[in-house]
Amino acid sequence: MKLKSLFISALVVLVGSSCKESFFDINTNPNSLPTASPNYVFTNALNTTANNISGNTNAQGSNEIGFYWAGQWTQGNGYIISTTQFAYNFTNGDFNYWDNYYDNLEDYEFVIQNAATANQKFLTGPAKVMKAMLYQQLVDMYGNVPYTDALKGTASLAPKFDDQKAIYENLIKLLDEAITELKANSFAGAFVGSDIMFKGNTTKWVQFANSLKMRILIRQSKIAGRDAYIKPEINKIVSEGSGFLTGEEATVGGPTFFLATAGKLNPVYDRWGYDANGAKRALNNYPRPTQFLINSLKAAGDTLRMKRIAYANGGENGNAPGTSVQKEISANYNGTPFGVSSGYLPANTVSLGPSLIVKGEYNRPYILMTASEVQFLLAEAKQRYSDVTLPKTAKEYFEEGIKQSFRVLGANVAGAEAYKGSGIANYDWNASTDKLAAIAIQKWIALTNFNGLESWAEYRRTNLPNTPQSIQLVGETKRPLRFFYPNTESGSNGDNVKAQGTIDVFATKIFWDVD
Repeated sequence: MKLKSLFISALVVLVGSSCKESFFDINTNPNSLPTASPNYVFTNALNTTANNISGNTNAQGSNEIGFYWAGQWTQGNGYIISTTQFAYNFTNGDFNYWDNYYDNLEDYEFVIQNAATANQKFLTGPAKVMKAMLYQQLVDMYGNVPYTDALKGTASLAPKFDDQKAIYENLIKLLDEAITELKANSFAGAFVGSDIMFKGNTTKWVQFANSLKMRILIRQSKIAGRDAYIKPEINKIVSEGSGFLTGEEATVGGPTFFLATAGKLNPVYDRWGYDANGAKRALNNYPRPTQFLINSLKAAGDTLRMKRIAYANGGENGNAPGTSVQKEISANYNGTPFGVSSGYLPANTVSLGPSLIVKGEYNRPYILMTASEVQFLLAEAKQRYSDVTLPKTAKEYFEEGIKQSFRVLGANVAGAEAYKGSGIANYDWNASTDKLAAIAIQKWIALTNFNGLESWAEYRRTNLPNTPQSIQLVGETKRPLRFFYPNTESGSNGDNVKAQGTIDVFATKIFWDVD
């Protein structure tokens, strides 16, 4: 495994709870004595996580490829088509999210190993929650990965790879440990500002941990015989008593952290929106909501969410931020066919909407997990396992999931209520003959613009919705099921990479992808 290079930026010492200027990516070297306080490392590790997932002006994040391969986004026609992304011509030199994820994991591991010594034990639980989330994502991208031998510096220069299913099970145990530590260690008041997610609220951290546990468990729900493991684990979450993310998201940063300064903007705003001076980024027109997404929303009369997911043809009106250049009527919303390389210019197609980018709103918090995703996880759990002790019905969770989707998008939640009894399949619970399909399709809509990696994972798991193949691959059915192990890992840990066998990205499935 590639060892991190040592470069610790000079720390800006802050007074009180503000973390605005503690913005550097502090990387810790596992081979030398620690020189940074865990609270600073933790703050900047959270910011690094947001940037690794969302991407920024320097690189693509893991969410972006997920949005494409889940069929939610495609590429704008004002750019040369990426055959790597849309004809699937990629190698082990592409999509290397591995190195940045492991660098980030080393930061969290530093906090876990050093927090108690620094009298900051309240950071150990949150760091373990974030470690679990990143490993869950690594497994979903690569399958078997180094886990038990990883993050040990020179003690393990070539860490062995662990079985992906065993890692998933271990992550549940890691989250249990985190919850125990969160309950036992409240944040010291002087350090609340180091938590740019929940501001030192340990109950919310526990709810986030429980929500991640549900994600990990439900991801395995199509594996034959796995219910004997999943159901008791769900009941344990219910018995723990803290509940789940409800009515709000797990987010990083926000107005007290992101600044109108180059390199300190919300990473999504910085990559796809505007610079610190309000000038459009060169990639502003690159990601485009797909024709399939927009037409599906129109067909269901779901125009309230459509107008929050996308701006009308021509994009945002810079003189009236948050509104479209063209009149916001359905006729002015045209998506771009997936993988098309010409004929759909920005002036005639929709762009990423106000749920994601509004000029001047550079300091929005970055969303890691939505409350709507959680509700759909609970809906699927109750629908598959009616005897688990979750207190509500699958229908109630499903309907709340739609409501929370409207809320986080900024749409009037009355629109969600209108679908009850509407008779529209996959929106109205009673009218949906395939309940699990309805949950999957609504989750796909709800994840749009917020969590592409989850969208792609769920698409691989459920095969829903039935999105069109890329126009670059007419007549072909192949779609990527995973990434190659990156060439950087092959170069530094070659024997263990070879031990994973021949990887066919169109056939070598992640363990939970059973059909």
